[in-house]
Amino acid sequence: MLVSTVSWTVEKHFCFGSLVDIAFFHEADTCGMERPLSKDNVALNKDSNSCCSDEIISVQGQDELSISYDDLSLGQQYLLVAITSYYLNLFQPREQRYVPHADYPPPILVKDIHVLDQVFLI
Repeated sequence: MLVSTVSWTVEKHFCFGSLVDIAFFHEADTCGMERPLSKDNVALNKDSNSCCSDEIISVQGQDELSISYDDLSLGQQYLLVAITSYYLNLFQPREQRYVPHADYPPPILVKDIHVLDQVFLI
């Protein structure tokens, strides 16, 4: 949906047939060999002998969207409800299990039995 609604432009600047710059969404940088302005500050028309050329690719996005849920079949509606309920249940807090000995502290060790018996895990 995002790709179909966004307008984008790719502009390429060529000088002597080789690519100088490619720009997305803005104007491409030129090579600096544009024709100078005349005395009247009026730009000269580009003729066929010009060394530079520009290529512009423009894609217009869709402005009007029509989203309707009326054309969903019964199976698609069931699937939509199932996915929505599954997604919402992911955020439900889980039930805590009752641990009967959670309130009792562990026994106090008087001596370290592993050291006394010299039994070590390697």
